[in-house]
Amino acid sequence: MSADKPNGGELRIEGLRVGVPGREILRGVDLVVRSGEVHAVMGPNGSGKSTLAHAIMGRPGYEMLGGSITLDGVDLLALPTWERARAGLFIGMQQPIAVPGVSLATSLVAARATAANGSGGDDIDQRLRDEAVRIGFDERFLDRPLNVDLSGGERKRNETLQMGVLRPRFAILDEIDSGLDVDALTAVARRVEEATQASEHKCGFGGRHQTRSGAHARDSPLLERTRCDRDVIVVATQNSNIAGRHRSPATRLG
Repeated sequence: MSADKPNGGELRIEGLRVGVPGREILRGVDLVVRSGEVHAVMGPNGSGKSTLAHAIMGRPGYEMLGGSITLDGVDLLALPTWERARAGLFIGMQQPIAVPGVSLATSLVAARATAANGSGGDDIDQRLRDEAVRIGFDERFLDRPLNVDLSGGERKRNETLQMGVLRPRFAILDEIDSGLDVDALTAVARRVEEATQASEHKCGFGGRHQTRSGAHARDSPLLERTRCDRDVIVVATQNSNIAGRHRSPATRLG
């Protein structure tokens, strides 16, 4: 589901308009994330943060009303979700689901087998154990069915572990810090930072975080521990549509 490709890359969103039947949610979003950058998308409920993440990954149920999403010039809106993942996108879900009967290793071997470069899963076991050590994830969870009987915080560590194993080109982390204690926050933030700086694989990140309207990204415990290239603040308008700005530099988001 991810692709180990040469360094460099650009995820570009231009004039994106997204809605559900009867309501437009995103109204002209412009955003560019490049390899090695970390962007934080902040805002209250209803401002469209998860909608943006789902639109990028191609989740069913949303209507693409206008605009474009490209990865190195490739039109992602024309691709099904699995091909977007194969192109190098990854999403750490806000509420990771449990998958009884399917182990973590099995799912990652299958994901690696579909990578664009055709790499298989021969090294999955070692990658799993290496990543578990890096983020303090108990190795006894590695052989369990995916996310079964895991706490919320353990599921978020599991999402981070999967990101580390798959090595996507761009990762969208939807409230990856929720449910994590202080030690886990530090470990996850460190792993995100390492992924953006590794010479063999620079990854771009878009992080979605819950906050009060107008709050700065540094109010996020995770981002207090992570270098952030750009804070994107989103607020809900009277029509519950997305609007916002980049804090640095100041640019209108919607």
